[in-house]
Amino acid sequence: MGKRKKLAADARKAALKTQYFAKVKDVPSSPRKMRYVVDLVRGMEVNRALGTLKFCAKAASADVEKLLRSAIANWEQKNERKAEEGELYITKIFVDEGPTLKRMRPAPQGRGYRIRKRSNHVTLFVDTKND
Repeated sequence: MGKRKKLAADARKAALKTQYFAKVKDVPSSPRKMRYVVDLVRGMEVNRALGTLKFCAKAASADVEKLLRSAIANWEQKNERKAEEGELYITKIFVDEGPTLKRMRPAPQGRGYRIRKRSNHVTLFVDTKND
């Protein structure tokens, strides 16, 4: 690795140490389905978002709720204190496409139809409102 790339990589690592986030990779649902749930909670206060996710009928909401609890725990770990009511907000949350498993399904007249089993990666950032 060249010196310029090494300096850029070190700067990215240092920036991540000051941010509070959690990631989940290879969730076995399509990114489109996950984005419906993510759009519900974007920008919300974390306790309100947890309530929304708990009573959401979508199956993807359980994965996002678990991820949000992990991000809150990461914030508490780095700040060495418990989060107060109304203090933390979801600053950024996004869904990226993961690897797609390609499978074949038998079809009439000796043909095969392709099945694409999609997956996704979700990244969630939390922070206090005044920052």
